Amino acid sequence: MLVLVAPGQGAQTPGFLTPWLDLPGAADRVGQWSDAIGVDLAHYGTEADADAIRDTAVAQPLLVASGLLSAAALGDIAPGAVAGHSVGEITAAVFAGVLDDTAALTLVRKRGLAMAEAAAITGTGMSALLGGDPEVTIPHLEKLGLTPANVNGAGQIVAAGTLEQLAALDADKPEGVRRVVALKVAGAFHTHHMAPAVDTLAKAAEDLSPGDPKVTYVSNKDGQAVATGAEVLSRLVGQVANPVRWDLCMETFKELGVTALVEVCPGGTLTGLAKRALPGVPTVALKTPADLDAARALIAEHLN
Repeated sequence: MLVLVAPGQGAQTPGFLTPWLDLPGAADRVGQWSDAIGVDLAHYGTEADADAIRDTAVAQPLLVASGLLSAAALGDIAPGAVAGHSVGEITAAVFAGVLDDTAALTLVRKRGLAMAEAAAITGTGMSALLGGDPEVTIPHLEKLGLTPANVNGAGQIVAAGTLEQLAALDADKPEGVRRVVALKVAGAFHTHHMAPAVDTLAKAAEDLSPGDPKVTYVSNKDGQAVATGAEVLSRLVGQVANPVRWDLCMETFKELGVTALVEVCPGGTLTGLAKRALPGVPTVALKTPADLDAARALIAEHLN
């Protein structure tokens, strides 16, 4: 069974969209999306520097657009299950038929703006902890006032909180943690710091008419499959202030019988986690169009 996944914020790098715009029709499609949401996606994906694409209001629509563009280049496929990490859940909602491209990009634009506004209230951020035991790490984070905002599995937890709390973490790592790496994000996402964004997103969601998932949609909230479009949309709204449980998503992939996993552009993060948490499951990360042939071959072998 093939699982198609979409990465979250922090996966973007300067110029990563450049080779994708050379594909037939890609530049026109991105231009139409840009006009629809009032963001020059081509500029930010090709010419903008790291600081510019770190901006939450830019990064989030850029990530969703790149995921949709790369998935379209794979052709008409029907994976057994889909999921996305954080903002990647909106990309996955398109894969599942819950939202169309324009609705997803309109929603993610409003999401990014609302989260950027919430992040501006207090200086906050996120850091990845590599290694360690969650039973030791999570209480240590809570002692420092930090939230385990992403429990990613495969020995990785992402802490979120104020800059002062993250500085304290640098000086006092939990036992067993090898490294603490600051992430390229502009706020403490998936924590109470994002609560102001929930109301804004809920209002934006009222304008949408979601369809029910056509394939299994696995949610970050608890790793469970969601049966209705209304529930998917409700979870997308609430998830901005709730932890991402990617570890539970991968457990569900196992239960569903995953045999292959493809990560859309800008791929790499989720396939890296899968290689450690889902040993023996072949993966392909779409980083550039040069990866499309390998992905198509894997899909042809494992598609339900």
